[in-house]
Amino acid sequence: MPNRAERRKAAKDQRRGVPQQYDQTRGRGRAHMVDEYALQEKSRRIQEGTDGPWKPTAHFDSDEVASTFETDPNYRDPKAFKAPHSVHQWFRVVSWVLIVLAAVAFCVVMWLPQHPIWLIATVAVVFIVGVLSLFFTAGDSKHNPNLDQNGTAI
Repeated sequence: MPNRAERRKAAKDQRRGVPQQYDQTRGRGRAHMVDEYALQEKSRRIQEGTDGPWKPTAHFDSDEVASTFETDPNYRDPKAFKAPHSVHQWFRVVSWVLIVLAAVAFCVVMWLPQHPIWLIATVAVVFIVGVLSLFFTAGDSKHNPNLDQNGTAI
């Protein structure tokens, strides 16, 4: 029968690390476990026809290098920026313009030696109106491509 110190050490060792129900190694080393990343990389290399471990080379394909450094000046990404096409979107643009103008005005007012209280109050009100108007002009979360079906940001 182990003494008290050995029992306490065994209990402490059991508490440390990954809980037993989540331990895929079952107390063994990880040397013989399947590495999914390595399998995917090997599969990719086999499909490319270059089996074996990856080794760095100084060989470049001329068309690959040319495509890397050349850009198409006529390329336009339609998702990058679209002009507002509804009154709702124009109000959203106006809201952001108000917020930016108020932020610039805060910086200007901050450095004025003598500024009247009505000027500070006006800048604060413009900022508040800009921020509150964003709540009213915000789109529906169902149409936001950056959210999944549960509303979680992707």
